[in-house]
Amino acid sequence: MSVDVKATTPEAPTPTPSIAWWTRGDTNAFFGLGFNILVNVLTLTALMIGVVNVGSGDVLGTVLPALGVALILGNLYYTMLARRLARRENRTDVTALPYGPSVPHMFIVVFVVMLPVYLQTKDAKAAWQAGLAWAFMIGVIVMIGAFVGPYIRKLTPRAAMLGTLAGISITFISMRPAAQMWEVAWIGLPVLAIILIGFFTNVRLPGNIPVGLAALLVGTAIGWIGGYMDAPAVSTAIRDIAIGFPDLRVDMLWHGLSDLAPLLGTAIPLGVYNFTEAMSNVESAAAAGDNYNLRSVLLADGAGAIIGSAFGSPFPPAVYIGHPGWKDAGGRIGYSLASGAVIGLFCFLGLFGVLSTILPIPAIVPILLYIGLLIGAQAFQAVPRLHAVAVVAALLPNLAQWATGLIDNALAAAGTSAEKVGSVALGNAGVVYDGLKTLGEGAVLTGLVLGTIVTFILDKKFRFAAIAAAVGAVLSYIGLIHGESVDWAANPQVALGYLMFAVICLGYSLLPSAKPDPTPS
Repeated sequence: MSVDVKATTPEAPTPTPSIAWWTRGDTNAFFGLGFNILVNVLTLTALMIGVVNVGSGDVLGTVLPALGVALILGNLYYTMLARRLARRENRTDVTALPYGPSVPHMFIVVFVVMLPVYLQTKDAKAAWQAGLAWAFMIGVIVMIGAFVGPYIRKLTPRAAMLGTLAGISITFISMRPAAQMWEVAWIGLPVLAIILIGFFTNVRLPGNIPVGLAALLVGTAIGWIGGYMDAPAVSTAIRDIAIGFPDLRVDMLWHGLSDLAPLLGTAIPLGVYNFTEAMSNVESAAAAGDNYNLRSVLLADGAGAIIGSAFGSPFPPAVYIGHPGWKDAGGRIGYSLASGAVIGLFCFLGLFGVLSTILPIPAIVPILLYIGLLIGAQAFQAVPRLHAVAVVAALLPNLAQWATGLIDNALAAAGTSAEKVGSVALGNAGVVYDGLKTLGEGAVLTGLVLGTIVTFILDKKFRFAAIAAAVGAVLSYIGLIHGESVDWAANPQVALGYLMFAVICLGYSLLPSAKPDPTPS
């Protein structure tokens, strides 16, 4: 009697692949993400010194070291999270989530929170303390969101989340860098050419030189040779280097928290913004093949904001938009930790004053435009073709918020405001200011609501669309969307509009031809 050896011999276990700490692609992604964070830290440094009037010694000696602590701890955490995902799925192509200071929050905490306090009190320290309290509250709200965010993610269509993210990337991530590039096009465009060819094609540079490094070197060389940079400024910056060690500023945080009520109007919607943006970023990573646990991400983002505020930084860090870009660039596990560690070290050593005088901004910002292009494209590529309409709907609120921000800044520069000019005069000039402002308030959350409604309509799920519209009515009524502040009856007219929208959707759901298509979305 013969014995079936194959049937009795147990299969050999699948070997666990070796997960490298560093790959060639990590070098590319490191220079890309590192320069991205570098630009943002240079920007927030200038805002603290130039707008809020905090002394350069305090900014370089306290704020930046505090941010450095959050960057190192956060990027270390996301590196370990990526390694855990790689081991669990037996993969070697997992890309860590990028992490750094949140770009929208940089401008909001400066211009909406700290600057009004400074103008009222003429006390830069009081403004700084208000910023710390605000950042702390953002962290608390995001950590609370960790327990509701996963459920929201399950209920929200991908087109809504990716469309909202695309709106952020096209407006707030891409447009300013594009404008800065075209101001000095003879520096910015050659750099952009290197980045686009290097990251979007398989053409490699001689010796496999990292694309990001090559772009920065070429742009910097052009800037210096062309006379764009200022050599004496470098010497001055070197003399002003101030090494800073992180130390707890709980006393300042506590003083800020003692007058918390005025900050809640922005802290609550911005905290909601943070965890909804994190949801979109996690969904973007999932669409690129890396499915991270949303709760783990939100808890880490909230903790980063709280730790940073305790050490003196009013700038909440967060998971960055752009994971698919660094994945396409070859980034895997190590690039995130290396970026956080290097920028954190620069924060401790007080080198940002020197770097701002050495590196031309037009040579750095094209990397942000690349990320904006990639995320905008992904929103359409990672959803069914039918849902492209929903992606566009989710884009609109961020476009509106960006436009009203430009209008407000332009009018402020002219010594006036939209309120002083008046809606009629603006309307006569072709600017529908009131409508843009209403659409753009709470843009991230608004984009999720609109994108969800349109997705359900496209799938003929009219009752679900009605529910989503009802949610929009509630959020409008309390001011989380379409309202200038969180308040009861913040915008009852818009809330009524959403309710009527819901009624129409319910009416359509009763029609015989309103059955959903059998193809799943």
